[in-house]
Amino acid sequence: MKFGLRYCNTGRYVAGPAAVELAQAAEEAGFESLWTVEHTIVPAKYESAYPYSADGKMAGGNSAIDMPDPLIWMSHVAGPTTHINFATGITIVPQHNPVVMAKQVATLDHMSGGRVILGIGVGWLKEEFDAIGVPFDQRGARTDEYIAAMRELWSADLATFEGEYVSFNEIYCRPRPVNRAVPIIVGGDSRFAARRAGRLGDGYFPARGAPTEFFDIARRTAEAHGRDPAAIEFTVAMPDDPADLPALAALGVSRVLVPVTAMAGMPARIKSPEEASAWRDIIADHTET
Repeated sequence: MKFGLRYCNTGRYVAGPAAVELAQAAEEAGFESLWTVEHTIVPAKYESAYPYSADGKMAGGNSAIDMPDPLIWMSHVAGPTTHINFATGITIVPQHNPVVMAKQVATLDHMSGGRVILGIGVGWLKEEFDAIGVPFDQRGARTDEYIAAMRELWSADLATFEGEYVSFNEIYCRPRPVNRAVPIIVGGDSRFAARRAGRLGDGYFPARGAPTEFFDIARRTAEAHGRDPAAIEFTVAMPDDPADLPALAALGVSRVLVPVTAMAGMPARIKSPEEASAWRDIIADHTET
């Protein structure tokens, strides 16, 4: 079992010194990864329903929240650390130019020594898409195509791609990621997300609980597309009771994420870098679970 922290680029950790302090404490305690979240803008009023709260509002209805760009936040804490990984959980892929994003992600992975995990999602906030100028109803198709284009840029010596939304012919995009690939974790608490994880993800993060139905969908979809279902890594939120961790491992879960800030009405489990250090024993006890 691996342990990560979420969502680290919010709350008290948006400031530079606090972010570094958290990252270093988490690394020392044995956490495997730090997870970030993305919204470029949040409208003061929106009709779109936030899928992870009963009232359909993010952060208890508070739209004026600091949320640094995840890749820039991750870059800031990469330098003062040595081995902890950095993940987006998630970044809204269809809102980004995939060639530019591939370059940014590859640069961070290259400079950090291969420590980037790209958690991806299609997005839910139509008003944000409208502000950015990206068609909301094309977000699923764009996500699939953008991932394929980024993987081509990361892996090929001379990249070529022809799609509906992006195309390029014989181009260099350097530096490449350390392993010529970046793990892609599909986020989303839906059958659509589970199927996307099975089709093209290296892992799946449903955000809430451990929905075995969605795990099964991801595995069946992987098998239907000629992929190894056992290769999909499942990440879930930390349960209230650490005694539930062996049961999650039995379901095939290999990573749990402990919250550091309160979001969608959920309390933070870790409220300071000192509390992150206090998890050292829990992590040690369950690393081999």
